[in-house]
Amino acid sequence: MSRHKRTRSALFFALTVLAMLPVHPGDANAELVEYTEARPLMGTLVSMTVEGPRRDVLEQGANDAYREMSRLSDMMNHYNPDSVVSEINRQAGAQPVTVPRELMEVLAMARRVSERSEGAFDITVGSLKVWRFNPEKPGMPSPDEIRHALPLVNFRHVILNEKNRTVLLQQPGMRIDLGGIAKLYILNAGMRALKQRGITHAMINGGGDVAVMGSHQGRPWRIGIRHPRRGDVLLGTVELTQGWVVTSGDYERYFFRDGKRYHHILDPRTGYPTEGPQQVTLVADDIELVNGFSLAIMVRGEEWGRALITQTPRLSGLVVSHDGDLWISPGMEKLRFATPAP
Repeated sequence: MSRHKRTRSALFFALTVLAMLPVHPGDANAELVEYTEARPLMGTLVSMTVEGPRRDVLEQGANDAYREMSRLSDMMNHYNPDSVVSEINRQAGAQPVTVPRELMEVLAMARRVSERSEGAFDITVGSLKVWRFNPEKPGMPSPDEIRHALPLVNFRHVILNEKNRTVLLQQPGMRIDLGGIAKLYILNAGMRALKQRGITHAMINGGGDVAVMGSHQGRPWRIGIRHPRRGDVLLGTVELTQGWVVTSGDYERYFFRDGKRYHHILDPRTGYPTEGPQQVTLVADDIELVNGFSLAIMVRGEEWGRALITQTPRLSGLVVSHDGDLWISPGMEKLRFATPAP
């Protein structure tokens, strides 16, 4: 949801879909054709690869998916003054705002993540608008500005009435930013649009967050996980036929000041960028298991993240510590995770 362009290294994507080997002549999917497209959306590049027997159906499906994703992005983008989220922010401390069903679903999902992470994930970090992570013109707030804005950061002050579909921010000056929770929901909506066209083999890559279904040239989709400090190097690859590969890292938008890296993932408890892992990657077959949790681990730290991953069924992942050490969950082996040869 950022209005700023990402750095050149980030355009490599946190995760990269790798080229597959040629299809064997006898493969049942040999007659499928492939269609690929990429469009700017949600402040990043959203690419799509789909396979099926008819190219015209694939093109129609891709157009349907982009149209639906654009509709939801316009609704949830707090940089867009005409969005519903912007109206919620304008009415903070004044009155509740009636919202569409999709936005209420995203807000309810955000609340669940906030509760489970004990506030490590918090959409009201949008109240910390004093930070600017545009690498061309970064803005670092003063300690007084942080102290003034920090009392506005509290997910418990976002009042949801799911029955009436209304949202109220209790305190004047509060702002919500759905960038950490809405993107996967929007990508998932794109996948649903493809399914409605009868497409069963697809990959959508939204700036490094990847959703897949089916296969690619008769084999599982193969997704590379980039190194947080070396954009042209992979930590490893994952093979999937259904689900999500989601990454958060301190390298997407950042600047250096006095030799220290300041990045866009803010700790709701301090108002400053997190000082935990360099990167967190989560893999699961269900959006509810990954959405928002990679950010929560960035905030709460490696130990909490490892416990969350190992104790959550059907969730796998890896964590690159603050010092650059790599931890891989036992479940990654079932996903055919492979580290590159030395």
